[in-house]
Amino acid sequence: MALIDVKAPSVGESITEVVIGEWLKQPGEWVEEDESIVVVESDKVNMEVPAPKAGVLSKALSEEGDTVAVGTVIAQIDPDAEAPAASSESTSSETTASPASSAPAASSTQAHVMPSAARVLAEKGLSAEGLKGSGPGGRILKEDALGHQASSASKPAAAKSAVVVPAPKAVAGSREVESVKMSPLRRTIARRLLEAQQNAAILSTFNEVDMSGIMAIRKRYKEAFINKHGVKLGFMSFFVKAVCEALKQFPAVNAQIEGNHVIYHHYCDVGVAVGGGKGLVVPVIRNAEALGFAEVESTITDFGRRAKDNKIKLEELQGGTFTITNGGVYGSLLSTPIINPPQSGILGMHGIQERPVAHDGQVVIRPMMYIALSYDHRIVDGREAVSFLKLVKELCEDPQRILLEI
Repeated sequence: MALIDVKAPSVGESITEVVIGEWLKQPGEWVEEDESIVVVESDKVNMEVPAPKAGVLSKALSEEGDTVAVGTVIAQIDPDAEAPAASSESTSSETTASPASSAPAASSTQAHVMPSAARVLAEKGLSAEGLKGSGPGGRILKEDALGHQASSASKPAAAKSAVVVPAPKAVAGSREVESVKMSPLRRTIARRLLEAQQNAAILSTFNEVDMSGIMAIRKRYKEAFINKHGVKLGFMSFFVKAVCEALKQFPAVNAQIEGNHVIYHHYCDVGVAVGGGKGLVVPVIRNAEALGFAEVESTITDFGRRAKDNKIKLEELQGGTFTITNGGVYGSLLSTPIINPPQSGILGMHGIQERPVAHDGQVVIRPMMYIALSYDHRIVDGREAVSFLKLVKELCEDPQRILLEI
């Protein structure tokens, strides 16, 4: 039987290229049918490519970091090769092998050095000998090679291979530089943010929210909410529901421009920015206006967990009508978030600080949060933007209004 081609898969209708990620199997290794052999990365998601048939991975035609078109043959499998026979005898013979047989073992170790790690080691003149890999099956990853480079920097041999910018003798400390290729996700984020700045008339307006009401409700019903729904009652669900009510009253903030038309959405697909393993992603809560607090919290919790493992699906990142981002979890007090095109608005939440504020003629200490709305001034007027944000503030300061939809 002829060799079987493994092709770069399609990961979305609008995606024509993928980047080769980590090779989970190396040439010469046996693979079972449907066993993952390589990871491919796109600007949205990562995907493991399974073996179409069992056999020996004959060739890996692309290296880690290569950009290839969807449908390109990236590997070949020999289905006629014999499966390795795993036995205690072979294990025993390997354990008791004489020094003369150590050369094959070394080559086996080298076979587990990933291409990107091999490049780092080669550039720095380092050897993989004695380097323990943190990847599957003990594979040596790029991160391991970079760590090996750092640990070897103090050795004279490694110091000679380091890239050092000449500096005056008076300057103390290392001036080493490193060039790292941008990931597909980071390139897409950079491109889309630049497009948003260039193609939309973005303005921002600000307000502040007294979080006393929300915090009191969370404290009062914390245990009961967890016991009934199995999830914590967070701040985000209040803002998601408040945003949905505000979008109903100010539909332009929930709209988008398409050619010479304005497309109004009579539903709220709210994107929520979460930190993932590969960077920030914005999965979408579909029809958030129809969900209860527990459903919103469960959805966000699930997104956060899967984002860390790069398990967010492509379709979950598409089609949002409005976005909420919470820089406060990282310590931000105030920011101007950038719109996620083609949307027309994004709400920025920030850190909560106890501050003195005037209330009923007296100065009191209250937990305050600054909020920001960035909007596309081409279809959202300043009056609408300010009124939208003011309504979000009022709903969050009096959360009962969210439940009563008033």
